[in-house]
Amino acid sequence: MSDPLQIKRLLRRPQFLAAAKGVSEARGAVVIQRLDRGDGSPHIGLGFTATKKIGGAVVRNRAKRRLREAARAMLAHHGVPGSDYVFIARMGTTERAWDRLLDDVKSTLTRLATPKADKPSLARAPSGQDRQIP
Repeated sequence: MSDPLQIKRLLRRPQFLAAAKGVSEARGAVVIQRLDRGDGSPHIGLGFTATKKIGGAVVRNRAKRRLREAARAMLAHHGVPGSDYVFIARMGTTERAWDRLLDDVKSTLTRLATPKADKPSLARAPSGQDRQIP
């Protein structure tokens, strides 16, 4: 029998700043930052933020409430234990249809859970050497 996923809230500014140094992905109405703590702890750290750029206090609180509920629905299935996540509200978070917001969160969490493969660099020949001489 597996233990239920433990989620702990990020409350202090240094925790948010540390998560900002990890990887981040933006999809639709949400930006999610992920930091792999590497401390061996199985719990997931979770924080939410919304800047004044998206609106007044009422709009920011509504955006964070929607993000909390979306995280509650998706993090158990798509979150990586031993990581800290910060959900950042964007301009359309409060107006976004619920299904689309859930889809944004799901695709972002899935993208953050899979490590990015290194892109092969295309080595170019020095200029002048790639042309054939008749």
